[in-house]
Amino acid sequence: MRINQEDSLVLMVDVQEKLFPHIDGKDGLAAKMSMLAAGSKALGVPMIAARQYPQGLGDIIGELRSYCGRPYDKVTFSCCGDERLLEAIRQSGKKTVILLGIEAHICVLQTVIDLKQHGFLPVVAADAVGSRKTADYEIALRRMEYEGAVLTTVEAILFELCHQAGTDVFKTISRLVK
Repeated sequence: MRINQEDSLVLMVDVQEKLFPHIDGKDGLAAKMSMLAAGSKALGVPMIAARQYPQGLGDIIGELRSYCGRPYDKVTFSCCGDERLLEAIRQSGKKTVILLGIEAHICVLQTVIDLKQHGFLPVVAADAVGSRKTADYEIALRRMEYEGAVLTTVEAILFELCHQAGTDVFKTISRLVK
């Protein structure tokens, strides 16, 4: 099974101003999230963003805000629990949903489970998801894999989507991952 441009979209889950500062390893995580967002944009892979209760948790963090259009606001933990958001994913016509976001053990995990139930293939960029506590993150990845998600890394995803060397997009991706 290959992850390809034509059949993929990126789903950014709840990377918000008031929660992100409390996430374990936030600086490295922000860099990986930005790398995936910039690479997806260069590859023409669409992105959908979700915000959990923005009145309390704020907007998408500044370094990622420019990569996503208008985010979908939700109060359910799973992105699929919000009908408008689920419909946007369905309307994209894509079957592979690449996830980045927080928190791994709550909103990302529940989204993975529900995406699988709705017939999508969840692909989790393990180095672009996080939680406040390392143990929650580690157990969440194990559970996601058990539930049928594909676990990989940002760099692996970007080069798989790129598919070949020697193109302008390849050069962009190469610069991003250095």
